[in-house]
Amino acid sequence: MPYLRLILLLAVLSLVSSSLSQPSPPSAILIDCGASASSVINGRKWQSDTDLISTGTSKNVSGQVLDQILSTLRSFPLNPSATRRKFCYVISVSRGWKYMIRTTYFYGGVNGKDTPPPVFDQIVDGTLWGVVNTTADYADGLASYYEGVFLAQGKSISVCIASNTYTSSDPFISALEVVRLDGTVYNSTKFKEFGMSLVARHAFGYSGPIIRFPDDEFDRFWEPYSLNSTVPNNRKLEVSGFWNLPPSRIFNTDLRANQVQPLEVFDVSVNGIAYYKDLSVSPAGLVIFASRWPLEGLTTLTLTPTSDSTLAPLVNGGEMFELISLGGRTLVRDDPCMPKNYSWTGVTCSDGPRIRIVALNLTSMGLSGSLAPQVSKLTALSSIWLGNNSLTGSIPDLGSLKFLESVHLENNRFNGAFPSFFGGVPRLRELFLQNNNLTGKIPSNLLQKPGLELRVSGNPFLTQPPR
Repeated sequence: MPYLRLILLLAVLSLVSSSLSQPSPPSAILIDCGASASSVINGRKWQSDTDLISTGTSKNVSGQVLDQILSTLRSFPLNPSATRRKFCYVISVSRGWKYMIRTTYFYGGVNGKDTPPPVFDQIVDGTLWGVVNTTADYADGLASYYEGVFLAQGKSISVCIASNTYTSSDPFISALEVVRLDGTVYNSTKFKEFGMSLVARHAFGYSGPIIRFPDDEFDRFWEPYSLNSTVPNNRKLEVSGFWNLPPSRIFNTDLRANQVQPLEVFDVSVNGIAYYKDLSVSPAGLVIFASRWPLEGLTTLTLTPTSDSTLAPLVNGGEMFELISLGGRTLVRDDPCMPKNYSWTGVTCSDGPRIRIVALNLTSMGLSGSLAPQVSKLTALSSIWLGNNSLTGSIPDLGSLKFLESVHLENNRFNGAFPSFFGGVPRLRELFLQNNNLTGKIPSNLLQKPGLELRVSGNPFLTQPPR
């Protein structure tokens, strides 16, 4: 049974209006996935994702869309036999701050008009955030969005799309937003242990369009929830003292009983279980919350006046989050490790609190192109096995890999000068470079290195060691 965080916002009618300044735009990174250039939408700048991800295909959505950011998306190839099952955006952030992350999906039939929307997973920093299923929304012509709150435990946050056993066609993403939150917002959560995934957020008694920025300084979405019609008012409430800093606009409507007087004292229960006893709400309003509350299925919230109260309770808004236990977090350069079910084929990762890539084995995988210099940043590597492929170009400097013990690059098409840096790798015990096109001389410090098994035959332009 999942644990959820429940947040209720309550106020009384006799509120004194105050002059509130217009909030400044949030500290936000807004990414229009699949777009070829940046754009300004509703006064906010959205950037293209071309500099944030090097894989996937940009696609245009045909037909009319409800929002400009839904007109493009980035699609990722579904290939169960491929080495890579997840595709990640890595966003620069400020360490120690909480961030609201919102992902938006509008399928648009990009995988074929007769192909239903794919079901897939989304991952934040090595933690499985949840399953993305846009089928119902897409059938109604709507986009789907998911929102969560996570702590930046490093200088970047990775947001990844990953296929699962139910994924039947290419997964995709339409937009990604990363918004820094005020330090006090949701501060009762142990964010070093949990993330928060939004279940619901509503403005009660409200029937208009979604309330968001600029009313909500963090651009959270407050969806309408109206069972009984209420008469909106134009009062403005100072919200700086509220724990989750809600937009003052949600206090313009409410759900209440028939009486219209300001309330005094009442009880709050969830599914018949006492949630808060003898709650007294002053004219300034208040917020109540529970850090962990087990919920499952249909949930009923009940506000009951106490026996000595003649006044009616009301509620203005509420938020509900699921608490997500955090998985292990890898360094950005070691991101293929987590979650473990999504680690790349041929990648071996260490255990423990500091998870690193320790081995690469992509032997006979049909690889072509050059060996990227960025491999040298995987400083925990002990073995690199890339033999029996079609790799070309020079071998990049791997001298920074001080734990490297075994290197198999045989039966490729590497060329250029023999890599002398291998002589300075202290733990190297195997170096297989046979059947390539390397040139020059083999360094003497390699020939004399004790315990090293060196294989270099089949390089016609290489000066062979003396026999």
